Amino acid sequence: MKVDQHTALYGVIGNPVRHSLSPTLHNAAFSATGLNAVYLAFEPADIESCVRGIQTLGIKGTSVTIPFKTSVIPYLSDMDPFARRIGAVNTIVNRGGRLTGYNTDALGALKALEEEIEVPGKTCILVGAGGAARAIGFILKQKGIAVTVVSRSRHTGGGLARSLGCKFIPLEDIGSSEGDILIQTTPVGMWPHMDQCLVPERVLRVGMVVMDIVYRPSETRLLRIARARGCTTISGVQMLIHQAAEQFRLWTGIDPPLSHMNKAIKVALKQDDLH
Repeated sequence: MKVDQHTALYGVIGNPVRHSLSPTLHNAAFSATGLNAVYLAFEPADIESCVRGIQTLGIKGTSVTIPFKTSVIPYLSDMDPFARRIGAVNTIVNRGGRLTGYNTDALGALKALEEEIEVPGKTCILVGAGGAARAIGFILKQKGIAVTVVSRSRHTGGGLARSLGCKFIPLEDIGSSEGDILIQTTPVGMWPHMDQCLVPERVLRVGMVVMDIVYRPSETRLLRIARARGCTTISGVQMLIHQAAEQFRLWTGIDPPLSHMNKAIKVALKQDDLH
């Protein structure tokens, strides 16, 4: 990859974010398509200053992750209608200094699910109430899925449930919930705390589809338990690839090179396993 004075700069903003595989995905995509661009990881302490930096430095676009998916919104110039409805942003496009917020988490999660099951008419237990949960909850509702929000926070979880027009159950009562699908949207189980799991084994039934949006490790403790109990499991890697592909399309107007992105992720995850 040639880097010179004409190289376009992209990146991911989050804190922490050094574990992110997004640079691997997007740099593979830039290389495969011959674009003179590079994608880096940034860990700002102050989101307002970070947004000003994106504008000042002419950074063409960024991914947005924990904890900035909602706090970044007041500092943007525009919002895509779907992202506005969700109330969470995971993608910023810089068009001449005007920053527009989008959300590709929702589409990424939906495509990952649709690779495994027919989605309409199903029921879903949605664990968590952050920005990713909001995005996933809204698109599932659009697809006719009955959602139940489960969260450690009655305030945040109850608020999301009201936004979605669905049922809320506190985490301690998750055993009373039922669903064809369970989606874990919190950072619990993410590297380096890979021994953690929010969902009790008794909730996981044979035939249930269990998805964990954590992608490092690619198989979390939740997914290992679910697989052992006869569930169909979906790694967060699939959602990561699909949402990144949509980001690439928004930034460049070019169809993403999915085969190259998949290959790059597999190599990176194999290196994780070796270590």
